[in-house]
Amino acid sequence: MHSSSTMEQAAIAPGAPAEANSPVSTQGTTANEAAETGKRKSDEPGEPETSGRGKRRRGAGGKKLRPGERYIPPPQKRNPGVSFSQEHFTETSYYFEGGLRKVRPYYFDFRTYCKGRWIGKSLLEVFKSEFRAESIEYYQRAAKEGRIRLNESPVEDLSVVLRNNDHMRNTVHRHEPPVVGRPLEVLVDDGEVLVVDKPPSIPVHPCGRFRHNTVIFILGKERGISELHTVHRLDRLTSGVLLFARTLETSKKLDQLVRDRQLEKEYVCRVEGEFPECELICEEPILVVSFKIGLCRVDPKGKECRTVFQRLSFNGKTSVVRCLPLTGRTHQIRVHLQYLGFPILNDPIYGSLAWGPNRGKGGLMGKSDEELLQALVEEHRSQESLHLLDIPDDSTGTEKNKTSEKTDKADVTPEPDRRGESLQTQTDIKLDTQVPTGCSSSSETVDEVSQGCTDSNRNSTSLQESQSHLPITSNGNQTEATDSTQKSPPGTRDHLCSECKLVRPDPTEKELIMYLHALRYKGPDFEYSTRLPDWGKADWVEAD
Repeated sequence: MHSSSTMEQAAIAPGAPAEANSPVSTQGTTANEAAETGKRKSDEPGEPETSGRGKRRRGAGGKKLRPGERYIPPPQKRNPGVSFSQEHFTETSYYFEGGLRKVRPYYFDFRTYCKGRWIGKSLLEVFKSEFRAESIEYYQRAAKEGRIRLNESPVEDLSVVLRNNDHMRNTVHRHEPPVVGRPLEVLVDDGEVLVVDKPPSIPVHPCGRFRHNTVIFILGKERGISELHTVHRLDRLTSGVLLFARTLETSKKLDQLVRDRQLEKEYVCRVEGEFPECELICEEPILVVSFKIGLCRVDPKGKECRTVFQRLSFNGKTSVVRCLPLTGRTHQIRVHLQYLGFPILNDPIYGSLAWGPNRGKGGLMGKSDEELLQALVEEHRSQESLHLLDIPDDSTGTEKNKTSEKTDKADVTPEPDRRGESLQTQTDIKLDTQVPTGCSSSSETVDEVSQGCTDSNRNSTSLQESQSHLPITSNGNQTEATDSTQKSPPGTRDHLCSECKLVRPDPTEKELIMYLHALRYKGPDFEYSTRLPDWGKADWVEAD
């Protein structure tokens, strides 16, 4: 969802979504507080201000409010130094089941300021046109229970007309997808850098439906580690070396190494087919097709790229390949291997038949970018696997085909690194679904309130995809919950939450892994590496 200003998140205690839900910082200043701090002298010298019941409130700029006009507090200044803390880590807890790490559902606030296109429209109109993951009846019930607030005041009548600087808050019952239950192994923690071996399926930062099931929150909740600075990012399904800086000084040094291309990265992957024995160098330029699902392709208008590939083994069906990305474009390794005709085994995007019979080999698609996006979504929808694209399978929206530039880091999936989430809305491509955003530059503090990050403009709007509030169905992917089938932990159900009425089967191992692993990161005076994954061994064979 797009947000005109990324806002700080605040969680609330289960069972008390209305009055007990208070902001965690000055971001949540109430209208009354804003009025007190925003007082100005009278525009007319000598005019006394009345007190008590007859006091006339003033709006932005010190102007008197007309009869019936709502007071709108001035927008609050963001505090970029506010980090994730125990207050956020204790919003909910983990439990482990069937080899998976799961998060107990919890109450959560999405916040946003009024967008320009909403000004002059009623809340009801905005919900009908852009907040379509739930029915109007749901929002009306949520409003009556105090879960929808405007400038921190509960909204009971959705006919209220929105104005510039209106601040909206929507309290939801949040569910997160499970991830692999493997412990997060810390390889190095010397006070300057923290290096972990990231398991597959776990996002680095809070993004989309993921918040507590992320590397940042796992480190904070289980090890008390916070205030980290990112050096690079990894796709959610990619495993391996993940490097953080502990201090701003170290972050700047490592970021400079990245800019100067002095940080060597080595990946290993398993690809379909028999990869050539000789060393291959791919220098095809890569263009971003959609920042929101992190989709890229080879295109002459793209950015220059260079990846070196070398086959390590072949088991008769698939090959293990060593990958050295000499540039750092989004999905560089995956796109170049697709172009060469050897997509990574189990790659849900670049191994898809949506690219055509040759699956994008040689850059051949035979369709427009919009047609490709539509085909990709439809293929995964038919297989009930939209979650593999990291897009919720619940809402209808459209996304404009953006090709604007973005800060490029190693082979990464765009992940928002943000405390401030926004209310859920539709996007702007006709995909009948909603899709995630990209992220910002590499040297920001992981726990800071981050900027919007759909492109290189740090002031651009950001998209917040929602929890998967799907219509209740009885297909192979989700069924209506009953007392005997409900899988939510006891005491975590919410009577308004449609997700609580569904039972989703646990993801399979195949859905939680892509055969791409960050094996080694090396600088002028350091080197960090992990063990080779089991699937990287020469005699490994994929289970049927």
